Amino acid sequence: MRLSDPTRPSPEPAGAPEQRSGKLVGLRGYLLAGIIVTAPIGITLWLVWQVVDYMDRTAAALLPARYNPETYLPFSVPGLGLIVILALLTLIGWFTAGFLGRTLMRLGEQLVARTPVVRTVYGTLKQIFETVLTSSSRSFREVVLVEWPRRGCWSIGFVTGSSLWEIPGKGADDMVNVFMPCTPNPTTGYLMFVPRAELVPIAMTVEEGMRMVVSGGIVNMPLRPLEAGSAGRQEAERRRPLEELQQVP
Repeated sequence: MRLSDPTRPSPEPAGAPEQRSGKLVGLRGYLLAGIIVTAPIGITLWLVWQVVDYMDRTAAALLPARYNPETYLPFSVPGLGLIVILALLTLIGWFTAGFLGRTLMRLGEQLVARTPVVRTVYGTLKQIFETVLTSSSRSFREVVLVEWPRRGCWSIGFVTGSSLWEIPGKGADDMVNVFMPCTPNPTTGYLMFVPRAELVPIAMTVEEGMRMVVSGGIVNMPLRPLEAGSAGRQEAERRRPLEELQQVP
């Protein structure tokens, strides 16, 4: 009978490397799943905390010490600055809605309009905020497909309004302003004036469209035309089905 050498490693059973590889693949999958789940929540909470902390520090500089609760408490009150700033903005809005506030705002805007550089920045920002925050505005409320940058290629765009000036050789009634965002940074893009008949409205919310643009198509959404009665339905029926442009899983 021949004894085995104790110093020699025992042979591994068949399939052991495959089992270890499978375990490593499983652990890596769990790690990636944990990152996907926790990263958006963690980054969102961190950004919210940064905003609240900034507002708290700003409110601490604006509030007199006698009116600041942190003067009498042994701990800080998170969110106090947010409440103070919201109350201050509401108070400013109430004041500017009156006759005296409107008069002061008119005088201030006339003064700003005479300042060369400030008037451009102020006018642009005012138009943006009025367009985005006004409840009656229809900007960024409609997601469309535009055949761009060449025939046969389609891009996601957002209708921002109707064209207020007439393009030579084209009617001004059916021209709309379309913002074409870039991927993955939707704050940059192109402003295009497109005839309404050449747009294909799709059944997608602005949030879903933005997620698809930012993710570069990784977050996939079905591209389907709106139901009958929507603007551009006739154009959508005339074109080939959108399912041929993108295979929806």
